[in-house]
Amino acid sequence: MLIVGLGNPGSDYAATRHNLGFMLIDKLADDERIVVKRRECNSLVGQGNIEGVVTRLAKPQTFMNLSGNAVTCLLRKLESEEPLSERVKQLVVISDDLALPIGKIRIRERGSAGGHNGLKSIIAEIGTDEFIRLRIGIQPEHPIADAKRFVLDTFAKSEQPAIKETLEHGADALRMIIKDGALKAMQQFN
Repeated sequence: MLIVGLGNPGSDYAATRHNLGFMLIDKLADDERIVVKRRECNSLVGQGNIEGVVTRLAKPQTFMNLSGNAVTCLLRKLESEEPLSERVKQLVVISDDLALPIGKIRIRERGSAGGHNGLKSIIAEIGTDEFIRLRIGIQPEHPIADAKRFVLDTFAKSEQPAIKETLEHGADALRMIIKDGALKAMQQFN
């Protein structure tokens, strides 16, 4: 299994809304005592046993709109005799989602990019949208004038408790995806 959290590299982006994928990878890695530091395929990667399954955790360091390059490389390196088109069934991508209310998670087995540049890049590079994604809501309660600026801002202090709880639920959802599959996780967490 390969779980990829989307975000932008560097300390300037570390606590931004667009880096929730990285934050969830870090939460799961901490919970499971997996070190995500090895450089591979323009990503930081760690590997461990989660729910009895060998699982690789990755944070692409390519910036969001080039995430597909790193994901394609990581999929090719999975220990599998299957073609790339089959390996995507072992892929879970975590991203932020401006269309979901803050604190909500949504799991899907496939689907469009929904305007997310990281997902667009992955779909374009691997040639399919048939991979599991876990989306984390960042939609504010008020209208926003500049979506790009909003996603690159840090969370307001009032949002931080909801984000902490969402990351805990997200880690639980990922463990369920690994153990029982996406459908069961969708039924419990969507």
